[in-house]
Amino acid sequence: MELRNVVLVDGVRSAFGRGGRGSLVATRLDTAGATVLRALMERNPKVDPWLVEDIGLGNVLGAGELILIGANAVAHLAGLPAEVCSFDSNRQCGSSMETLHRVAQSIMVGATDCGIALGIERMGRSLAGGPSGPKTRVTEFNKSLPNMNSMQRNMAPDHSKNFSVPFPDSILDASPITSMTQTAQNVAEVYGLSREEMDQFSVDSHRKTAAAYEKGAYKDEVIPLEIETPVFDDQGNWLPDEHGKQIVFDRDECVRPGTNMETLSQLKPIGSITSFGGQDVRITAGNSCPTNDGISAALLMSEDLARKLGLTPLARIIGMGVAGVKPQVMGLGPIPSTKKALRHAGIEAGQIDRVEFNEAFAAQVIPSCRELGISMDKVNVNGGSIAIGHPLGATGARLVSTVAHELRRSGKRYGLATQCIGVGMGISTIIEAM
Repeated sequence: MELRNVVLVDGVRSAFGRGGRGSLVATRLDTAGATVLRALMERNPKVDPWLVEDIGLGNVLGAGELILIGANAVAHLAGLPAEVCSFDSNRQCGSSMETLHRVAQSIMVGATDCGIALGIERMGRSLAGGPSGPKTRVTEFNKSLPNMNSMQRNMAPDHSKNFSVPFPDSILDASPITSMTQTAQNVAEVYGLSREEMDQFSVDSHRKTAAAYEKGAYKDEVIPLEIETPVFDDQGNWLPDEHGKQIVFDRDECVRPGTNMETLSQLKPIGSITSFGGQDVRITAGNSCPTNDGISAALLMSEDLARKLGLTPLARIIGMGVAGVKPQVMGLGPIPSTKKALRHAGIEAGQIDRVEFNEAFAAQVIPSCRELGISMDKVNVNGGSIAIGHPLGATGARLVSTVAHELRRSGKRYGLATQCIGVGMGISTIIEAM
């Protein structure tokens, strides 16, 4: 069977709100998601809603209004036909990129002609005084898993050959049930990354994002939302019965243009982290991504249908890959997943012109790019998630759309979107500008 070409017609998102006390805490993300989806369709009037056959939603936490089949609710609220199929997908941080892959694969094999990948995440409400469940006693749970890694070494594919730097057993034998910040410290230690190097990466992320907004780089990507601002008490708890003012929310909320090395150097390391090598803990809130609320949406179809409709798509999907790594070095997942995507695309890493690399931590972006042989001047040229934000399930489709828009602006050819995934995975998408 000959596979069909799949194109990304368009990609949009909301601005990303801050978790906890963010502006989107009081906003229903099913209705806001519908606003973003309607805007995507209105921007592409040649695409009749009846042409959309399937809509997938990437979501991790499944909170509140997204707890059931959120894709169906968003599609209904956006006014799409009731006959449109829907599904939800959870691959942790890679959820909406996974959703995009599933839609693209269906089109490739001819099962469908047109579909939409959504990503929506609600992180702020649970951080803003909402009900919380019992705390997991991770230390006690870890004690019940002493042999898991020896079992993994015997049964699972070993991607350690993808890394030029060997990891000591003291890290790889630690329990896989560990925090994301701990995995960042593990990677930083083994690759010899200094606190200063990671902080400088973060400063650059804020600087580039602020500059991108000033030059209008995100005007074709961010859909403004008319929202009611939340009201909080003195302890930072959201007061759902109180009503704030109406605003137009159209700018990522965690961007701090004035961020500098002096400011970041004053932040304390995250206290829950252990150094397996007896080194200083160097992971801070400043060189890590924030928690966020947000929405993303991408419209995909067969290239034949796009030509029939007279469309000029942003890009062609030419490579996809997902791969697992040891959970203790979760942040290196993009290395094997990108190598898979490059093989699928039939190109070399040196041919990649632009990269949107999810900045979960500066500690994982820097060594991953080194291992892949990708120059840092190609990476996140308009800023990254340390400044833009990382609303878990919404990030993947955002990355693909962002790099597609950047390829069109810059006149470049090949783009890579990639991210690490909690519990030890990576996911990557390679596109070609059209």
